[in-house]
Amino acid sequence: MVDLDFRIENVEVEKYSAAPLLLFALHVVNRTPELPVLNVMLNCQIRIDPVRRRYDGEERERLSDLFGQPSRWGETLRSFLWTHASVSVASVDPERKVELPVTCSYDFNIAATKYFHGLEQGEVPLNFLFSGSIFYRDREGRLQIAQIPWSKECAYRLPVGTWRAMMDHYYPQSAWLCLHREAFEELDSYRRRLGLPTFERALQALLEARAAEAT
Repeated sequence: MVDLDFRIENVEVEKYSAAPLLLFALHVVNRTPELPVLNVMLNCQIRIDPVRRRYDGEERERLSDLFGQPSRWGETLRSFLWTHASVSVASVDPERKVELPVTCSYDFNIAATKYFHGLEQGEVPLNFLFSGSIFYRDREGRLQIAQIPWSKECAYRLPVGTWRAMMDHYYPQSAWLCLHREAFEELDSYRRRLGLPTFERALQALLEARAAEAT
C-alpha cells in the first residue's frame, strides 16, 4: 500500500489575494517510492489546540469569551476547528513541496478569529488532519486509487505575528463586525438621526453616552 507523510515547514502571507490568505509550505514524502504517485487530491482539516501553549494575564482576560474564567480552563480548553483547505499535489517522486492555501476570516463571530485576536505574542498551536485520494501505479504498472488514512496528521506552530501582519495588510487599522440586519438598521437610524458621518462615529457616540450614564 502506498504511504505518504506530510509536514508543514513554513508559512507566509499572500499579499495579492482578494481575501486574507496564508500559504503553508507543505512537504509531502512518498515512503513507498517503488509505487509511483501520480497525483494526490489532498484535503486538510486544520484545528487549533489551545492547551499546547501558555497565556499571560491580559490574554486570559481577552480569551474569557471563548473559554470562560481561567479557573475552568482545565475543562474548557479543548481543540476546535479553525478551517478546511485543499490542494492538488502533482507527482510525488519521492517527495514534493507545495503551497497549501488557507483563506482566513476577520469575522469576530467566528471562534478562531476571537482566539487569534486574543493573543498578544508567541505562536498558535495548529494540528493538520489530512485526507483525500492518492492516484498511483502498483508494481505491475496498473493505475490504482487509495485513500489517505485518517491517522495522517502533523503539528505546526503559527507565529501570532504572521497572522497579525496578514490582517494589518488586508485591513489596516480596521476590524470587522457582522451585525444582524435589525441591529444594523437601528444603528444606521441612530447615525442618521445624529448626523454622524460614519458607523464608527455612531458606535463611539453610543459608548460615550453609556459611559456618561454610568458615572
